Amino acid sequence: MFTLLKSFKFVAILEGISYLVLFGNMLLVKPFQPEIYETLLYPIGMTHGLLFIAYVILALLVGSKLKWSFKTLGIVLLASLIPFATFYIERKYLNQTA
Repeated sequence: MFTLLKSFKFVAILEGISYLVLFGNMLLVKPFQPEIYETLLYPIGMTHGLLFIAYVILALLVGSKLKWSFKTLGIVLLASLIPFATFYIERKYLNQTA
């Protein structure tokens, strides 16, 4: 269980970072360097997509092991859609159980 929780914490942080990098590419690179934007979009997007899927799967597994309520699991899953929210989840929900 400890390694599952530790993996989820790590993926939560990486997923949040990849989300911010994806937005940064779109907001900061695309207007000024469209060629670089297009070059970076696929690898950044694919990485974020894989981390998102890993986040959801690990959230379901950890939620099951820790017997999270449906509300808590919903909040944790919703956090994957909001920038910076996975950092909040890592602090609020995952550090309490460590």
